[in-house]
Amino acid sequence: MRSILLILLMILPAAAPQAGEREWLGRARLFTNDKLGDGQDRWRTGSYSLSAIRGQSWDGHLPAGLGDLVEYRIRTAIIAPDDLSNPVLGTDRRYAAAIHFGAISHFRRGALDIALGLDMVVTGPQTGLGDFQSWVHGGLGLGQIQVLGSQIGNALYPTLVAEVSREFVLAAPGGRRTTFRPFLEAQAGVETLARIGADFTFGPAGEGDFMVRDVGTGQRSTAMKGNRTRGVTFVLGGDIAYVADSAFLPRASGFGLTPARVRLRGGVLVEEGQRSLFYGLTWLGREFVNQPEGQVVGSVAIRMRF
Repeated sequence: MRSILLILLMILPAAAPQAGEREWLGRARLFTNDKLGDGQDRWRTGSYSLSAIRGQSWDGHLPAGLGDLVEYRIRTAIIAPDDLSNPVLGTDRRYAAAIHFGAISHFRRGALDIALGLDMVVTGPQTGLGDFQSWVHGGLGLGQIQVLGSQIGNALYPTLVAEVSREFVLAAPGGRRTTFRPFLEAQAGVETLARIGADFTFGPAGEGDFMVRDVGTGQRSTAMKGNRTRGVTFVLGGDIAYVADSAFLPRASGFGLTPARVRLRGGVLVEEGQRSLFYGLTWLGREFVNQPEGQVVGSVAIRMRF
């Protein structure tokens, strides 16, 4: 609890030093669903994230001060067993609904880009997500959801999040811009884990941009664009995590966590003027011992400004 209070004291007072100095600078949205991937309706089945960036200005570079540029984010996520109507009790994972409310400070130390902050994660029936999904399924004739009675219960999880990354430019403007960004991530709260990974970018996106990483897939989306060429950009990435504990897979219910949680991702961003479309696919490896295989989810982000 002391660590959580310390993070809040560092971020929140710095986030609003004086009225009129700060403004909303940009937004990023990402919709993810397995219907856009392998077509199934299971496990990490769907999420939606919205990030709003607040600071004094954006000049294409992260500020040096903690709290000078803050990402305020909200994320909804639904996790489900393989069969929503007739699940294999005691073998498949329990239904889980979660809403994340977060404040993340992004800043630079030397050549390192750092993200540090706090998510407050609300779980259980109190989120209303289970009832919403049941209503959608009923309206579309997809059958009734019979797993809400055994879903992960109501709780609030303060979750510390941190990421350290560095970008290396592998190809100069003479050809197609190519970058390599390795990163380290740590999280303690609703899930406690340590992760290492990297992302490649082939194209103009990212040059002078401010990008945020999705919690579930690791896909990066643009919140603020720099003064750069628009065009087509391809992205590839992957990471591996050691998960020490997960509120979504409670050991008390008999779940054994896999020794490594792997994600592999790719995508394409097409830009024209102020309009853009991103579509990405992410392979999510097994999360618990009884999970028979991984899954593929699809992510979409659309910007339409005229």
